[in-house]
Amino acid sequence: MTCHEAIRALDAYIDDELSQQEAIPVRAHVRSCVYCFQRAQDREALRRALRTLPYYDAPTRLGVTIAARGTPRSSMPKVRGWAMAAILVIAAGAGVGIRTWTRMHVTSIIAEQVMARHVNALATQHLVDVRSSDQHTVKPWFQGKLDFAPPVFDLTDAGFPLIGGRVDTIDGRTFAALVYQRRLHIITTFVSNAEDPIPEDLVETIRGFHERHWTDHGMCFWIVSDLNEDELAEFASLIRSRAI
Repeated sequence: MTCHEAIRALDAYIDDELSQQEAIPVRAHVRSCVYCFQRAQDREALRRALRTLPYYDAPTRLGVTIAARGTPRSSMPKVRGWAMAAILVIAAGAGVGIRTWTRMHVTSIIAEQVMARHVNALATQHLVDVRSSDQHTVKPWFQGKLDFAPPVFDLTDAGFPLIGGRVDTIDGRTFAALVYQRRLHIITTFVSNAEDPIPEDLVETIRGFHERHWTDHGMCFWIVSDLNEDELAEFASLIRSRAI
């Protein structure tokens, strides 16, 4: 199932209007796709927020009045301003809380996948598709393989020599994977277009691997390595400063 097909069926899926057979592929796609998962959570958050709004039974005399006048729209009672404000605050608070949880969950999923791609490259020894320490060799190699031009730097002078690059996929999105080295430690810098649900800077450690994330100049950056945090922070600063 594609993202387009999943989004078309999402409202019916959230409202439990799909048959069991129809719901299975939607559920599988939403659980495996970060972006559709976020859309599903946003819509579920709206539904839950609406359910928190207070419900009041109309007085009996209102029904009598409406029936007599035959003008239901003009007979609707006015809601006091403070009551409406309170309702909106309650709904907004519920939505913010659920969106915060959703963002944390999405962050965890992507961070895990970034780490997994780095570890898989180490395990398979498929670190690069183009091996060179020359940025003028690596950067042109990506032409025609990506719809953006990733920044490539030779950081040998700072103690982080460039090894090369490859094209990688994380959560269905294509990334440029730029590989650097610090002594015996491998550092992978994943770069993509900045269509990212995590716009803030992020520092995270997952099972001994340190990660850093940021978006800048229309691109999204993920850096991962088992290098110590201080040196990885130094490397990240070099990339950020030279990418400006």
